[in-house]
Amino acid sequence: MSNIEIVANEYIVETAEDKHFHLAETICKEMEESAKQRGTGIAKRSPVYIQEKMAEGKAIIATTLLGEWVGFCYIETWEHGKFVANSGLIVHPDYRKSGIAKAIKRKAFELSRTKYPEAKIIGITTSLAVMKINSDLGYEPVTFSELPADDAFWKGCSSCVNYDVLTRTNRKNCLCTGMMYDPLQVPKTEKKAPWDFLKESKLYERWMRIKQRILLRREIREAKARKRQNELELVH
Repeated sequence: MSNIEIVANEYIVETAEDKHFHLAETICKEMEESAKQRGTGIAKRSPVYIQEKMAEGKAIIATTLLGEWVGFCYIETWEHGKFVANSGLIVHPDYRKSGIAKAIKRKAFELSRTKYPEAKIIGITTSLAVMKINSDLGYEPVTFSELPADDAFWKGCSSCVNYDVLTRTNRKNCLCTGMMYDPLQVPKTEKKAPWDFLKESKLYERWMRIKQRILLRREIREAKARKRQNELELVH
């Protein structure tokens, strides 16, 4: 894998290094702001954590040719390298819809495959755009039970406003969709056709609305059950 790629003669996409340390705080602030605007969470990280990923060669960064920050993503491993997650994808607001997110994700995917060729590459997201990018890379939707059981993996969701939904369903359901690239399921002689569920975005959006209604009804039922239980306890 080439370390540096020039995209559209405007951006440099490369494996982050020590020279990018000064951008860590800016990246963290943009992650936090983006999560607030969307109402869902990118796992909250500190500038020190981001710098550690850069130093380990486990992050991808995009800049302009003049060195201005454009986008970022990092990789994490779980269960002794059995799983790799491409996490924290963030693009500066001025450069969104430029195709740079796809370039960063592709570079992170290549980095993951190079460092951990036998690992399953995973991700959870509510973003239709990210799901489309993942689909093009060969990811397919999976149930949460197929993702890492490691508590540390799910702790990354704790800064999301929907975390209570995840915990109340014992990590079985949430508004996010789990996706996975399994290298053992991809034929070596031919490229596997990408999952085309996202071909019609309206279908996905309708599915998300149904999913939200189902979870909301479940929460209402549970709330009523707790109320009845509390009333019975007061009577006795």
